[in-house]
Amino acid sequence: MQDHRDDERAAVAELRTAQRASEVIGELLERPLPPGLYLVATPIGNLADISLRALAVLARADLIAAEDTRHSQKLLTHFGIRVKLTPYHEHNAERERPRLLSHIKDDRSVALISDAGTPLVSDPGYKLVREALDQGLLVTSIPGPSAALAALTSAGLPTDTFLFAGFLPPKSGARQTRLAELKTVPATLVIFETAPRLANSLADMAEVLGPREAAIAKELTKLHESVTCGTLDRLAGGLEGGEMLKGEFVVVVAPPAEDETEISDERIVEQLKRALKVESFRDAVRSVAEVLQVKRARVYELGLTLDRERD
Repeated sequence: MQDHRDDERAAVAELRTAQRASEVIGELLERPLPPGLYLVATPIGNLADISLRALAVLARADLIAAEDTRHSQKLLTHFGIRVKLTPYHEHNAERERPRLLSHIKDDRSVALISDAGTPLVSDPGYKLVREALDQGLLVTSIPGPSAALAALTSAGLPTDTFLFAGFLPPKSGARQTRLAELKTVPATLVIFETAPRLANSLADMAEVLGPREAAIAKELTKLHESVTCGTLDRLAGGLEGGEMLKGEFVVVVAPPAEDETEISDERIVEQLKRALKVESFRDAVRSVAEVLQVKRARVYELGLTLDRERD
């Protein structure tokens, strides 16, 4: 008898939740959507992860700009949204950007979505937002799913300070150079990687960063979601000559041990020499200080010494 009553109470509570969600989105849909650019986060896998506010913005927008309209149409069809889609990606951005801004100036609303997750994270939306702000147009972010944060919070690694490093260079030499720059950053690293490059990328991480704790997240929010933890060398070894991988992955790497963050003068000078080939002395000092996370005064003094030695 008690179990039956508990089931009834649970059913009533679920019905109330569904009704309230319906009321909230109904209220949102009745409000006018001011002209502007709306950055709408969309699901990275599970369609149920979309927010009520995101649905309301997409349903009321005059135009939706998407990386891949065929991919995004599936999301809109699933929720019964019938708003015109237009492609906006790295290959047509220069041409389409003025058109989208013109729509907003004509008192219309444009929603920007990526293939999955939060717009502007490893996609071409940055310049559109920059120009919209420069022209005094309204820019509003509708937060939601993010593969980077989903992986970070699932990895069991420090979350108080982290750096999103995006995709590493595709070739091993450039990739190792980039990893060397990241090696002493006192933060957990969050890195995107494609299936074909994952094994080689992990091998380079293990070689440059050493046996740090790390995690590989795949199929996030989907039925076969998994987060595999271990040291970088073990994770890399587990993929050598292994399974055929598909999709994109997120690799989360623990911050360096305290002794790894000590930057030698030799390392700073080496970085300075490279920077001075393409930058002015002032800019090189600033960029090296930022990359290596050391005081600018120290880099400046080493730079002056380097100049004297050259003279």
